[in-house]
Amino acid sequence: MTTLSPDDLPSVPDLHDPALAARLQALLDDKTKPLGSLGRLEALAQRLGLILGTEAPALREPQLVVFAADHGLAAHGVSAYPSDVTWQMVENFLAGGAAVSVLARQHTLALTVVDCGVRHALAPRPGLVDAKVAWGTADALQQPAMTEGQCVQALQHGIGLVQRLPGNVLLLGEMGIGNTSAAALLMSRLTGLDIADCTGAGTGLDATGVQRKIDVLRRVLARHAQASEPLQALAALGGLEIAAMTGAVLQAAAERRVIVVDGFITTAAVLVAARLRPHVLQRCVFAHRSGERGHALLLAHLKAEPLLDLGLRLGEGSGAALAWPLLVSACAILREMASFGDAGVARAASDPAPVAA
Repeated sequence: MTTLSPDDLPSVPDLHDPALAARLQALLDDKTKPLGSLGRLEALAQRLGLILGTEAPALREPQLVVFAADHGLAAHGVSAYPSDVTWQMVENFLAGGAAVSVLARQHTLALTVVDCGVRHALAPRPGLVDAKVAWGTADALQQPAMTEGQCVQALQHGIGLVQRLPGNVLLLGEMGIGNTSAAALLMSRLTGLDIADCTGAGTGLDATGVQRKIDVLRRVLARHAQASEPLQALAALGGLEIAAMTGAVLQAAAERRVIVVDGFITTAAVLVAARLRPHVLQRCVFAHRSGERGHALLLAHLKAEPLLDLGLRLGEGSGAALAWPLLVSACAILREMASFGDAGVARAASDPAPVAA
């Protein structure tokens, strides 16, 4: 892939399998519980079974990957924090002191940080992948955030990374001062929603700061009005980490991995991937609804029902890590919970024995 062509990206086939879905539902209905009494955990169990193509899904070697990069738009005051915080937080991730580092340790998730375009020279060490395409994106008010070649390279880095990672689960995380702006721009362009509805406080802007951010982003959209196709929009508006995440999502979907989507920025990457390969969404589990304005609207646009709603707006993959035990539990219910017959428990008169297709 040397130019931005959707034809060169991984193929993501339809997972539609009514027979497997019926078998999974029958298994869930035959567990020792009233019908449907585990609520959305049952729907999650069925989704995981369909993604992994089995009635006994097992999650292996989960990989939590934090994609990091800087953004030229940060120079316009679209964030409450300076750009140096990007590389400083990468160091914090690698030192084990960030929220996502703590949560990854707690849940035994392999944590990898990917330098997609951090504006700082990071020393090589375990847990850090050097995939730097540029020292941050360009100022999208002046020119496209990425050249076509840079966008292609970032996509390829994401694809190649997933090809090298073990396991059957990818949990998405990100870090980049200014990246809520890139996510809002992509959301507005690809959904048609007004930029004001897509733009929030990010790292903590006050009302005046949010309005300034909206004004800047509206000017960016006007400058790149012709960038309407997904890959064009990604290059003109997006971040290097969002492009790498898009490639990673496409490859993970092609490999039939479970994709655990964190917050607003990771959902924006999934939006781009889904515009290119709609069946990507069949492989996604949306961890939470964040406190960032726009995320709820974006989830609704994707018809996604998140597992948690804790008012999180940290990013990093923190929400994905917090939701992880629910996926583990859903699989365990399918594999280990006894049926009425196995346990010798009488079922309710109103609950007929389930029949698999």
